[in-house]
Amino acid sequence: MPVIDFHTHIFAPHVIANREVYLQRDRWFGQLYASPQAKMATADQLISAMNAAGVDCAVTFGFAWADQGLIREANDYVLESMARWPDRLLGFAEVNPAAKSAAAEVERCMQRGMWGLGELMPDGQGYTFDSPQLHEVVEQMAHWERPVLLHCGEPIGHRYPGKSCCTLEPLYRLAVRHPDATFVAAHWGGGLFFYELMPEVRQALHNVYYDSAASLLLYADQVFNLANQVIPSKALFATDYPLISQERFLRRVMHAALNADQVSAFLGGNAARLLKMGV
Repeated sequence: MPVIDFHTHIFAPHVIANREVYLQRDRWFGQLYASPQAKMATADQLISAMNAAGVDCAVTFGFAWADQGLIREANDYVLESMARWPDRLLGFAEVNPAAKSAAAEVERCMQRGMWGLGELMPDGQGYTFDSPQLHEVVEQMAHWERPVLLHCGEPIGHRYPGKSCCTLEPLYRLAVRHPDATFVAAHWGGGLFFYELMPEVRQALHNVYYDSAASLLLYADQVFNLANQVIPSKALFATDYPLISQERFLRRVMHAALNADQVSAFLGGNAARLLKMGV
């Protein structure tokens, strides 16, 4: 079973070289990348990191810019990178549902073979999980039968750039409203997976998967065991590279008390099934 990192970010070289310019062009990018320690990576660097860590494939995307023009440029870079490494990079499309051209950009990217949509960041793009514009995009993706990856945050705990505190109940409503769509809730859904211990919630969230992006910065490693007990078929290995190195993340996963079947499902089996790889 391949190892699949379900959550990585890449930027075109000119964006990294002109970082200060983009800090001024986008408010949310300015918050997340103002610190010089906030890492950015090109597709070439991602591939090198994957080779070093033993990661076979990576779901990758750019940044959820507010400006749809910047989003189109970012999607073009992901598409170019997919063409260079068709067996390694699984590109997701960024879009701003609040933009008038959102539907057209979704169609363009899905027709060109992108594997899903996201990572969408409502806080930085001017909408909420309850916004009609997001519902329209979700319905569009349900038609394409491809997943929507959403940035989620924890309602409590320490503050950090980009933290979103109000996602649990809105995400629940979104999933219930669109039972035919498939969602991936980033960052363990801000803890939403815990509530799948409630039978009615488990049934309602049948269409929601959870990725582990940035987990090492948020939770104790027991989260891997808990998630693989509560949602064993819906837990997705994800690093948030380059925020966290893939080698470091994999070492921590391998030190968790998971059995062989859980490791196989978490590191790639669940993702391969979700993305219908090989179908």
